[in-house]
Amino acid sequence: EEDSLSPFLRLQAKKKQVQLMQKALEVKEEDFRQRMKDITCRWKDLHAKEAQLKTYMEKSGRTLKENDKMRIQALKKASEEREKKMQKESELLRAKGELEALRNKHQKLCNRVQKYSIFNKYLEDVVKVSQFEEIQEIIWRYKTLARVHKDLLQSQQRHKEMSEQAKVLLDQYMEEKEAEILQYENELVQLRLRFDQAQSDILSWETRWADIQNMTAKKTQQLGTIKLAILNLFQ
Repeated sequence: EEDSLSPFLRLQAKKKQVQLMQKALEVKEEDFRQRMKDITCRWKDLHAKEAQLKTYMEKSGRTLKENDKMRIQALKKASEEREKKMQKESELLRAKGELEALRNKHQKLCNRVQKYSIFNKYLEDVVKVSQFEEIQEIIWRYKTLARVHKDLLQSQQRHKEMSEQAKVLLDQYMEEKEAEILQYENELVQLRLRFDQAQSDILSWETRWADIQNMTAKKTQQLGTIKLAILNLFQ
């Protein structure tokens, strides 16, 4: 009986063990499902928080961009304002300088007017004793005479320059002609030398021609004599 009960007991023990393992597995499965449920919930919460964080980041990014844009605009405006201020200050300084220069010029003109007032009095006296009715007519007359005098000086200068240029050209022409005359004189001397040499050669050739003629006459006489002797011998 003990031998026959042992497999049965072992089987019962295995069944009990299997049941315990099944219960443990069910508990673990239930625990796993619960944990998966918790993980799913937490995952959903994480996704929701991530979406919220993304929305917040986008909103924060837009806000930062707007803030940067406003800051850049503010800096740009401040820079433009500084530039305008500096430009206005520069223009103000330049205007002050121009005003000071105009004041100095005005003072100089006043001093010059004061200095030349005596000439105005002189011109008024000239008008009284001359054919002119106003000082301006005297000034116009003076300017006309000065312009005519200037034109005359310019004309005289042009004539002087033309005269000097003509003199230079004449000197050049004279130098060229003197050089040509010297060249012609040298050629004439060479031609005279050649002529003298030719005359000397003519005398020499005439002498040689006379000698040739004399020799020819002698040869002709000798030939006649020889011919006569031959004729006599032949006869």
